[in-house]
Amino acid sequence: MFQRFEQALAQAVSNGRIAGGVALIADRDGVLYEHAAGVRAIGAAAPMDAATVFWIASMTKAVVSVAALQLVERGELTLDGDLTGLVPDFKDLQVLTPQGLRPAKRGPTLRQLLTHTSGFAYGFTSAELAAWIEASGFEANGGTRASLRQPLLFDPGQGWIYGIGIDWAGLAVEAASGQRLDAYLREHILAPLAMPDTGFIGAPDRAARTAGVHVRGPEGGLVQIPFGMPADPEVLAGGAGLYSTARDYGRFLRMLLNGGELEGVRVLSGETVRGLSQVQTGERRAGYIRSAMANMSNDFDLYPQMATGHGLATMVTPQATAEGRGPGSLAWGGLANTYYWADPAAGKAGVLLTQLLPFGDPEVLALMRALERDAYGTPWPTMVS
Repeated sequence: MFQRFEQALAQAVSNGRIAGGVALIADRDGVLYEHAAGVRAIGAAAPMDAATVFWIASMTKAVVSVAALQLVERGELTLDGDLTGLVPDFKDLQVLTPQGLRPAKRGPTLRQLLTHTSGFAYGFTSAELAAWIEASGFEANGGTRASLRQPLLFDPGQGWIYGIGIDWAGLAVEAASGQRLDAYLREHILAPLAMPDTGFIGAPDRAARTAGVHVRGPEGGLVQIPFGMPADPEVLAGGAGLYSTARDYGRFLRMLLNGGELEGVRVLSGETVRGLSQVQTGERRAGYIRSAMANMSNDFDLYPQMATGHGLATMVTPQATAEGRGPGSLAWGGLANTYYWADPAAGKAGVLLTQLLPFGDPEVLALMRALERDAYGTPWPTMVS
């Protein structure tokens, strides 16, 4: 059933386009398919396998969004209430305009943080913000609270841009729960769902199984780069800090497929999970990136002809995809070319993990489409690009 995908993955490895990758397909009842190819790091002997640990980057966002929604269900956070009591940094936010900085009209709500309508961006998603960071000397990647106090691109609720909002949502989770984010996730999501290989800081046993992050060198060959999230940051990156395995993340997706429950353990209400497929961004298109930093991300717009939106945890595809995914599916990825989807209507989910920068690599995206086609038994086009 997955012959075409496996052939494509093997070819990408043998051609030196990726070091390796791990794929998983699951339904509500369990894992339907697992496959690995290649090595964990170019030039190394350790093979990719089900135990390989990946930096999943922005796949962290869905997990932290679920944490925030748990607290909404418990009445400890609200989606549309004022957050300044919990996050006092929001009292004096500024908006970056062509004329300079001006005070923001209001602070963002949790709903706006989760849906990327808060005005917070990344330097790699906004040329204006990237230029301001360079001109001002602002430290945007320091793992500190100060590094998150960057200006907004618009007043909260007045646009959509992919950014650091869920890093701030992680801080709201900490303030509302009284727990550091790693402890909260471990107690309320990771341990209940039996995800032992998922966490912010690589435990010694995970470090030995962690795949290297690569870029393509000037001649097109792969080069492993030094990479690791800060070992003891002031602020845990709720938008990008987790490491995980395909098998662990598959359990998280199976929880979503089962309406918030997995193997008798409930982490989110069925009503909340059903709501995750509802677009929260109105008529604004969401779920794309116009890259301002080519070394970080390519332009990324998987469905330019579809009115994709963003829900409270993920991008939402309101129509069926050509590869087979149904309407209302949840999906996103991580900077080092890790991707997932969950299709509640069909009860099917998929994960593809590699470790390659920049994001939105065309060849890895072609592999993701191939995995999806084979997962749904969708006929292949005559030519696959």
